[in-house]
Amino acid sequence: MPIHLTSRRQFIAQMGAAAALAHSSADAAEVDENLIAILNDTHVGGKHPATASIPTHLRDTVAWLVGLPKRPAAVVINGDLALNSGLPDDYTHFAKLIAPLHEAGIPVHLSMGNHDDRDVFYQVLTTEKPATTAVASKHVGVVQTAQANLFLLDSLKARMVAQGLLGEEQLAWLAKALDAHADKPALIFAHHNPRLGGEEKHFPGGLEDSEPLWELLVARPQVKAYIHGHIHHRNFFHHRGIHILNTPATSYVSNPKESTTGWTMATLSPTGGSFTTHTHLPEHEWNGAKVDLQWRA
Repeated sequence: MPIHLTSRRQFIAQMGAAAALAHSSADAAEVDENLIAILNDTHVGGKHPATASIPTHLRDTVAWLVGLPKRPAAVVINGDLALNSGLPDDYTHFAKLIAPLHEAGIPVHLSMGNHDDRDVFYQVLTTEKPATTAVASKHVGVVQTAQANLFLLDSLKARMVAQGLLGEEQLAWLAKALDAHADKPALIFAHHNPRLGGEEKHFPGGLEDSEPLWELLVARPQVKAYIHGHIHHRNFFHHRGIHILNTPATSYVSNPKESTTGWTMATLSPTGGSFTTHTHLPEHEWNGAKVDLQWRA
C-alpha cells in the first residue's frame, strides 16, 4: 500500500504529541465528499529553519486546508516529500508539518518521488509500513471516494534519478486493480510525468514506461485522468482521451517568472471535475484559476 497517514492514534504516539487536541471543534467539521486536495513536491529538509520558504509553504497550505468550512475527503501528497535524498530528519520535519491534518481527522495519502527513500521513510514512521505489499518494493493502493477511485502508483525508479519507472509487476497490479474497481471514474496518481504528447509538453525525465502504461489505461474507459508533479510547473493536456494534469509544486520552482508554488483543489462529479489552483502568492495569475474537465465516455 502507499503511505496512508490516516491513523491519528499511531501518528500521535510516534511523534510524541501526547497533548493532541483529541476533542477539538475541528473534529466535528463537515466533510465535502466530492473534494480532494492535491499537493506535491514538498521537498522538506530536516535542517530547514521554521521561517524558511519551503516549510512555510507547506505549513500555510496545511493551515488553509484545516481552516476550510468543509474539509476535503482526502489529501494526496504526490511524491518528493523530502528535500533531496530522503534523510531521516527530512521525514521527521515533514511529519510535524502535516500533523494538523491528522489532528483535524483529514485522511492523508502519500506517494514516493525520486527524492524520497522508502526505507528511510519507514524508519521514521514505522507504524505506516504495511505488513504485506501488493507489489514488491513499491507502495501502491486504491483510495475510494464518493465520485472517483484514486489509484496511487509508485514511480520511484531510484533515489536521486530523475527518470521514473513503474515496472511490469506494478503495471500488472494496476490492470487488475482497475478491473476490480470499474464502478467509478478512475484517477491515476504518480509523481512522474508521462512522456507523451511531445517533449515540449512533457519533461523527458518522466516515466520510462509511459507507452505500456497508456495502452493499459486507454483500454479501460473508467480511467479519466493522470495526475502528476515532478516538473514544478502547472499545465493541462490530454492524450488519447485521458486528461494529464501537471500540478504545481508546493515547495519551490526553478523559474519564478514562469511558475509559482501552490496546491490544487479538485471537486469531482460522475462526469468530470473542477480543478482550482491556489498559490502562496495571492496576486499570482494562477491563484483561483479553475479548469473544468469533462470525462471521456
